[in-house]
Amino acid sequence: MRTVVFDLDGTLADTAADLIASANSCLSALGHGHQLDPARDGATAFKGGRAMLQLGFERAGVVWVDEDIDGQYPKLLEAYGNAISVHTKLYPYAKEAVEELRAAGYATAICTNKPEALAEILLTELGVRHLFDSLVGADTLPTRKPDAAPYVESVRRAGGTVSKSILIGDTATDRNTGIAAEIPVVLVTFGPGGSEVEAMEPEALLHDYRDLTAIVRQQIG
Repeated sequence: MRTVVFDLDGTLADTAADLIASANSCLSALGHGHQLDPARDGATAFKGGRAMLQLGFERAGVVWVDEDIDGQYPKLLEAYGNAISVHTKLYPYAKEAVEELRAAGYATAICTNKPEALAEILLTELGVRHLFDSLVGADTLPTRKPDAAPYVESVRRAGGTVSKSILIGDTATDRNTGIAAEIPVVLVTFGPGGSEVEAMEPEALLHDYRDLTAIVRQQIG
């Protein structure tokens, strides 16, 4: 079966504000205040919790070591899990695009570097979990993107065929996943990377979710 696999953060949904809030809660508890801003630090947010903590410590003038980050990371995940969809929104027409693909006979899946349990919660709270045949997160397998294994597993669990699949993403991680899995990649230009993703030379760019079905048909039929 033809399968369309989606990244989550920065591709299907703008999660930056809630991710930043979770990091700021850790920094504030340590007496460093809110060092991060969703508008300015969205790209860092999509690199993960540890990247946010590192930037926050640096802005606060804190000399940190890996143990400091490791100690705060579980607290960040807890804070995020408790307020995962306060500000998060699907990008315009994302839900409608997935529904259109499914109506056209494509399987749909999620392959994300967000922990699987958090991705399950977020998609459920956004009201779209039922639109995806499978979900593979950062901790579902021993490896994560850009390793090809999580992508291949997301396709397998969706009942699809890797050679008839495509990845929709927003970062170099997604681009490199596509190279590893030998499948086409579409990068969105409305994510944190903006138009700069064009330099990664994906098979296609997506500026508007209303164009997704046509692009997918061009790439995998």
